[in-house]
Amino acid sequence: MTERKKAPWTIPLRDGPVSKNADRVTAGIVAVTAFTLTGFLLSVQPDGRGHGTHEAFGMERCGWPEVYGYPCPTCGCTTAACQLVHGDVLGAFVTQPFGAMIALLGLLAGVHASLCLLRGRSFVDMLVRVPFWRIVVVMILLLFAAWGYKALVWQG
Repeated sequence: MTERKKAPWTIPLRDGPVSKNADRVTAGIVAVTAFTLTGFLLSVQPDGRGHGTHEAFGMERCGWPEVYGYPCPTCGCTTAACQLVHGDVLGAFVTQPFGAMIALLGLLAGVHASLCLLRGRSFVDMLVRVPFWRIVVVMILLLFAAWGYKALVWQG
């Protein structure tokens, strides 16, 4: 019986699916974006209501609850992301599971991109191996499930 060899988590930059420069630029953009957004989220405190943290960044208050009487699909995403980067992982998932998952994936992508840059590994290789459409479908389902959950626990 032949033993099936598992693909390595990352491959050397020279073996990547795109040029070295394109790979490094992509990894750099992902890392800088992830850590910049983390810095912004660390600069404010999560809103205790479980939504509305985006207002601390000068954004308008969401009008959806006033018009429809329940939260919008992304209600609480910024608050959950803020809680996550402040270390309240459980609170983030309780506040808005979709927002917490997006924030967690963003942080992981930033860390992975940084490690690829430091170690001379291909970041883009991972992107082309990830089952993109499956992840999109799962994230859309999670968005709707989280919206239903948020509507159930909504206290305006």
